[in-house]
Amino acid sequence: MYKSKVDESQLNIIDGMIDWVRVVDKNNVVLYANKKMKEDLGDITGKLCYEVFCSGGRCDYCISKSTLHDGSILHKEANINDRTYMVISSPIKNKSDEIICSVEVFRDITNEKELTRKVREKNEKMSEDINFARNMQIRMLPPKGMYNGLKLNYLYESSEQLSGDFFDVFKIDEENTGVYICDVVGHGVTASLLTVFVRQSLRTIAKGNMELNKIMKELHKTFLSLNLDYDRYFSVFLGIYNKTTHEFKYINAGHNSEPILLSSKGEITLLNAKGYPIANIFDNVKYEVKSIDLHVGDKLFLYTDGITEAANSEGIQYGIDRLIDIIKKKGNILDNLKISLDDYCKAHKDDYAILMAEII
Repeated sequence: MYKSKVDESQLNIIDGMIDWVRVVDKNNVVLYANKKMKEDLGDITGKLCYEVFCSGGRCDYCISKSTLHDGSILHKEANINDRTYMVISSPIKNKSDEIICSVEVFRDITNEKELTRKVREKNEKMSEDINFARNMQIRMLPPKGMYNGLKLNYLYESSEQLSGDFFDVFKIDEENTGVYICDVVGHGVTASLLTVFVRQSLRTIAKGNMELNKIMKELHKTFLSLNLDYDRYFSVFLGIYNKTTHEFKYINAGHNSEPILLSSKGEITLLNAKGYPIANIFDNVKYEVKSIDLHVGDKLFLYTDGITEAANSEGIQYGIDRLIDIIKKKGNILDNLKISLDDYCKAHKDDYAILMAEII
């Protein structure tokens, strides 16, 4: 008998298991089944192993047969009485190291499989939603080409499917055009939702409004009404361009990437101004308003720190000097910049965006 070959204490341990355990000999006869297996299936000892589950026919893939043949430890999934089991087959050897039996352990993994299925479905649904939001975010970017005295082009990349970097160009009135770039702290869904907030708020607040400080105060007030946590904030550089006078007035709300002006003569100017980011740690905000006269052929570059802070394998950042060198270089500036960035840092870890507006 099989029991005589196994210590009684070992059988007590096996009988206490919630998994099914059975022992099968080389003739496919069940020599032993533990207590749990007998409770659920009845006394199956003496029966052929495949008679218990396979309605008299052999399994398509019998792991016990392989175990008995070469001593390999194998596993497979099996569907039994509308439940899913992970079955593991291991060899039992005698004192002469000969394989005499196979011990099979059946672990019910139905709940785990169902949980995995639900998680997979939720992940697929979330992925679909994120892809939809990603497409919507891209569609909200201003169209490339001519726009009210400006010729627009840009690069826009995100480290995740959704970005916290965003820019926009919008009409204030017949003469004036609003231009901004913002960088929301963080990545993903939360950051992307805030970019939508900035876009809709600025377009509404700035409609017919030429006072930059007033626009920013109202944006700050609207942001405070969201009652978000202190770690949610964003920086923004906002300018207004007049297509008749070519005056460009601007303010900087904590945006640490100073826009770069490349004049038609090849001269570089950084547009700096002081101001705090839009955050709920400030009750009142006031910004330094500056202005500059632009000329036909001038190119204005608004960008986020994902470009200048992109690091190579040695941890050295790309930096503003490399960016300026690319801007001054002849040829397609944005194409050259993308090639340079991709070559400098093989995997971008941050979102980045750059908007080029040429005066025409």
